[in-house]
Amino acid sequence: MRKWKRVETAEGPRFRSALDAHEATLLQSLVNSLTEMLDERETSSPTDELEELTGMRTGHSTPPEDDTMLRLLPDFFRPQHDHPAGSRTAESLNSALRSLHEPEIIEAKRHAAQRLLDTLPLSGGRFEIAEDDAHCWVACVNDVRLALGTMLEIGADGPDHLPAEHPMAGHLDVYQWLTVLQEYLVLGLMGKRS
Repeated sequence: MRKWKRVETAEGPRFRSALDAHEATLLQSLVNSLTEMLDERETSSPTDELEELTGMRTGHSTPPEDDTMLRLLPDFFRPQHDHPAGSRTAESLNSALRSLHEPEIIEAKRHAAQRLLDTLPLSGGRFEIAEDDAHCWVACVNDVRLALGTMLEIGADGPDHLPAEHPMAGHLDVYQWLTVLQEYLVLGLMGKRS
């Protein structure tokens, strides 16, 4: 992967980079896996009478049981165990907000993933994307990083490396590659040289 280059045009900024064929294939696979996870979460949503009556889409009222999906769709509020009203208030609020907003959040994540896939050079090479697509790339790559980071149990303190014999050792390299890809694009969006 090459650094992103910001180019000012009459239609607004454009962002240029290049990917090797294996990088494009890897990114496509990771984004397709993310989309499948989001689709599975959405299609497993229970039927809601309010949705049937009003046409308002609703989603799950309970958080995902899977840590990876929970990282992608976290609670809106953390329970306050020392709050005078207790933690049930936050849990009830989370349930209502999740039911109302999770479909929109999944749709936004799916849209960003699709824009990345639509602008990804599938056989590698140089490519250029518009600013709106650059924002979609940043959002989607971030979601892939969050998912992969959760699987690798990456916290604030690392890990910076894994032993070569560790079954996830290669995935850490992918996580770090995604971090660089995202960082360079964010710097480009901010108008800074990377």
